[in-house]
Amino acid sequence: MQMGKCLNLLLCALTAGGMWAQQGARRVELKDVTGGTFRQQTFIGELRSMPDGEHYTAMNRERTKIIKYSYRTGAPVDTLFDTSRARECTFDNFEGYTISSTGYRILLWRGREQIYRRSYKADTYVYDVRRNMVKPLNESGEKVMIPTFSPDGRMCAYVKDNNIWLKKFDYDTEVQVTKDGAVNKIIYGATDWVYEEEFAVTNLTAWSPDSKYLAYVRFDESPVPEYRMQMYGEGYYPDLYEYKYPKAGEPNSGISLYSYSVETKDIKRLETPVDAESYIPRIVFSSDPEQLVVMTLNRHQSVFSMFHANPKSGVFRLILKDENKRYIDPDWPAGIRFTKDGFYYVSEKDGYAHIYRYAQTGVELRQVTKGNWDVTRLLGIDEATNTVYYESAEESPLRRSVYKVDGKGEKTRISTQTGTNSADFNANYAYFVNRYSCATEPVTITVNETKTGKVLRTLLDNAALKEKLKGYAFSPKEFIKVETASGFELNGWMVKPPDFSPSKQYPVVMFQYGGPGSQSVSDQFGFDWEHYLAAKGIIYVCVDGRGTGARGEEFRKCTYLRMGELESKDQAEAARALAKLPYVDGNRMAIWGWSFGGYNTLMALSTGNGAFRAGIAVAPPTDWRYYDSVYTERFMRTPKENEGGYDATSPIKLAENLQGRLLLIHGTADDNVHFKQSVDYAEALVQAGKQFDMHFYKDRNHGIAGGNTRLHLYTKMADFLFDNLLHD
Repeated sequence: MQMGKCLNLLLCALTAGGMWAQQGARRVELKDVTGGTFRQQTFIGELRSMPDGEHYTAMNRERTKIIKYSYRTGAPVDTLFDTSRARECTFDNFEGYTISSTGYRILLWRGREQIYRRSYKADTYVYDVRRNMVKPLNESGEKVMIPTFSPDGRMCAYVKDNNIWLKKFDYDTEVQVTKDGAVNKIIYGATDWVYEEEFAVTNLTAWSPDSKYLAYVRFDESPVPEYRMQMYGEGYYPDLYEYKYPKAGEPNSGISLYSYSVETKDIKRLETPVDAESYIPRIVFSSDPEQLVVMTLNRHQSVFSMFHANPKSGVFRLILKDENKRYIDPDWPAGIRFTKDGFYYVSEKDGYAHIYRYAQTGVELRQVTKGNWDVTRLLGIDEATNTVYYESAEESPLRRSVYKVDGKGEKTRISTQTGTNSADFNANYAYFVNRYSCATEPVTITVNETKTGKVLRTLLDNAALKEKLKGYAFSPKEFIKVETASGFELNGWMVKPPDFSPSKQYPVVMFQYGGPGSQSVSDQFGFDWEHYLAAKGIIYVCVDGRGTGARGEEFRKCTYLRMGELESKDQAEAARALAKLPYVDGNRMAIWGWSFGGYNTLMALSTGNGAFRAGIAVAPPTDWRYYDSVYTERFMRTPKENEGGYDATSPIKLAENLQGRLLLIHGTADDNVHFKQSVDYAEALVQAGKQFDMHFYKDRNHGIAGGNTRLHLYTKMADFLFDNLLHD
C-alpha cells in the first residue's frame, strides 16, 4: 500500500484556519478550553412559528416576556406576555411556555426540577390573555410534568405523582383521570427511564383533534429490577437513589394503552394487537378524531408496525409494517410526518435511508428520494404545494444540506453554504431558520426565504469568537481518509501542533465515539482540548470506523450482534496506518473516549495487539449485559440469544488481554452507565494481574460536570497522556 493512498486530504477549506495559526500569538491553555473561552454561541432562544406563518414568538433574554416578531423583518410586533404587567403574577421570570391553539391562554413554567436527561417537573401557571391574569395550573400548587393543551385550548392534561390530571379552564375545575400511579410502580402519560433515554420520549399522551378524547400509555414498572445507586452527599452516611432500570434480557415495564372520554369520564383499554414484549414509542392522532395512530416496535426492534385505533370502539387497523433483518432506527417512526391524505416515512429498505409517501390506507404511493446516500432528517411537508423538505448527506457523509422535492419530483438544494446545515421551517414553509457551520467557521444562524434560499437576516454569527481565535496560535482541522488493512476507507480529521514540522516525529492521541449511527467526523466547527494537546506537541486524530452514520445501511449495521468488535478493530488498524506517516511516532500512540468511546477504548486496548501505548476510558460500558434493554437489544439481541456475541465484546471477559497503560474514570452517580460497570471491570483487571489507574468523581452523573470538576478531569487526563507519551 502506497503512502499517498494511506492518508489523503479532503475538503481543505482551511485558508481561514491557516491564517489564524499564522496570526496567533497565544498558545491554547486547558483553562481556556474548560472555562468556555472557545465555546461557540448556539442558543438564540426557541423561535416558534405562529399559525399565520408570518410571525414567530420568542422569550426575551431576561425571560420576562414573550414577544411576537415578524419573520421577514425581525421587528417586534407585539408583547404577548410580560411578568411586570400581568395581574397576580407572583414571579419575575420563567423558563418555558406553550401557547394554546386559540392564543387565549399561555402555559408558563419555572422552578424546573430535572428528573433524568430529558424529563422534569416544574411549577406551572396559566396566563389568561383576555383577562391579563396569571394563576397556578393546579390547585395544590405542586410541580407537574408534561402539561399539554387540548386542541381547542379549553383544557390541559398534565402528570402529577405519576397520575394524569385534567384542568378544565371554562369551569376552573380539576379532574383526576387516573389514581393508582406510584413511584417505581405505575406511571401514566409520562415515560419510564429506558423509554426516555433510548426513544427520546417523555410524553405518551395524545388529544383527539376534537378534544373529546385523551389517549395515554400506562407503564407498569413492577416487574423491572430496581437499581440502587449510592448518593454520598455531605453527611456521614450515604443515601440510596432507587429507580427501575431494565438491563439487557431483563423484564421491561408492562405497557398498555387507554382512551379517556372527557364527556363521560369513561376509560377504555385499547388492546394493541402486538405481543406483550412490544414497545409503544409514539402515539398521535391523525386529523381524523377516530384515528389514533399507534406506533409499535417488537422487542428485537426489527419490526415497526403502525395502526389506526378508534378511541371509542377500540378497533385497530394495521396501516404500515416495516421489517428489517437487523433493526429499525427509532428516529424514523418518531419522525413520521402526517398530511390530510396520508403520511411520509423514512425507511432503509433499499439500503439507504430514504423518504416514502403513503396513502392514508398505508398503500405506498412513491419513493420521494433515491440514491447512494442517506436522508438524515425529514423536515416537513408543505401540503399546499405538495413539497417535501429534508436534510441529507448527499454531497458527502461529512456534510449536511437542506433540500426540497416538489410534487413533480424536482429536487432543489435550498441551503447555500457547504458544510453542516440544519433547518427549522415556519408554519407555512415560507421561511426557515438555518444553522450553519463548517470546520473553520463557528455557527451562524440565519432566517432564510424558502423560495430562493436568500438570507433575510442573521440572528447569530459568533463574530466575537472569530475575532478571539485570531489571537491564538493553532493549526486547523485537516480532513483525512484512512485506508485500513481490512480494506475500508475511513473518514477522519487531524489537528497538528501549531509549529508542526514534517521532519519531526510526534506522538498521536486518537479520539473516537463510534456508537451505532454516530458521527464524530463531520464538516462542522468544534474547538476543544485537541488544540491544547497539539500546543503541547501531540497530533490529535479522530476516525469514524464501521458502524458510524451517513454511509448507508450496510456500513452502519455491519456491527450487528457483535457491537464493539469491528469498531475497535478499525481504531487499531487506523492507528497502524497513521504510524506509517513519516511524522508520526508509532510507538507513542494513545486512544481515548467517553461512554461508547470509553468502551471502544477498552476494546481497542484488549484486542488491538499493542497498537496503543495508553488509553483513557471515561464512563465506559464494560459488558453489554450491564446496559439497558432497549439500546443493547437493538444491536445485540438478548444475552440468552447471543451469548457468544456478548462474551466476544466484553472488556470484562477480555481483561487478561489488556495491553498498554489505562486510566479508568467514572462518576459515582451515573444513572446511565452505572459506576458498577467500572468497579467490576477494575476487579477483573486486578484478578488478571493488570496494573491500571482509576479515578472517580463523587455524585457526578454521566456528564461528569459541576464546579471545578471539568478542569480537574481534563487536567487528570492531560497529565496521564503527557506522562505516557512525552515524558518517557
